[in-house]
Amino acid sequence: MKNTTTIYNTVLTIAGSDSGGCAGIQADIKSISANGGFATTAITAITAQNTLGVNAIYPIPTNEIKNQIVTVLSDINVGAIKIGMLQSSQIIKTVTETLQEYKDIPIVIDPVMVASSGHNLLDNSALDALKLLLPMATLLTPNIPEALILLDIDTISPDNMPKMAKKIGKTYKTSVLLKGGHLENCTSLMDVLYVYDTDSLHNFSKTQIDTKNTHGTGCTLSSAIATHLALGNTLKDAVQKGITYTHQAIVAGKGKELGKGNGPVDHFYKLY
Repeated sequence: MKNTTTIYNTVLTIAGSDSGGCAGIQADIKSISANGGFATTAITAITAQNTLGVNAIYPIPTNEIKNQIVTVLSDINVGAIKIGMLQSSQIIKTVTETLQEYKDIPIVIDPVMVASSGHNLLDNSALDALKLLLPMATLLTPNIPEALILLDIDTISPDNMPKMAKKIGKTYKTSVLLKGGHLENCTSLMDVLYVYDTDSLHNFSKTQIDTKNTHGTGCTLSSAIATHLALGNTLKDAVQKGITYTHQAIVAGKGKELGKGNGPVDHFYKLY
């Protein structure tokens, strides 16, 4: 007879591995754990990377990606799913098809399409496949360069961010958190949440932090939001808590050093 008094609030993250530990699956696990969740994983690719950049990417075979997802979900009660970089059209299609049977689980998609160098990470076929996955999301969390690709436009300004967030949401029939971290010449940054079900907009302002240690912030934020959804928060509250956590983690990691390049945020600042 089971004597279970506490059930883990579990999140499944589907993403690539970062050998440097700053982003990807490693950042997801840290963020989920720091926000009170239990992390399970389906790894889509192994990378050789550090704080200076990515040296190589080794995709996991699609049947093994599916096997990871199904094996976790067939046994463990997952409260939310976070999806990060999927890289190829074949991987995206596999994830899309596999998750069709689990539509009752909230899904947060960080649509990783643009590298920090500015280069596109997805070719046209992969982008087309991704656009078929996006409507399955409970929430999309694009940054400005990714939003430009999704909308096929050239620029987004602080003034029209709410309009653009709503346009993405209407296009892909889902809620959207449009992140303003890539806006230039701004001392105060704004993230805009468009909630599809209520057709409502919410702004979240924060002070820009002068630091190079922002490697993995997108992974960290999307995983934190997924965790708070798994904990039972409303979408708006989950987004607010995820933004607050990520901002404080950036502040805490500002003065720390890892490697010679762009370092991580301090995921476990609350423990000190």
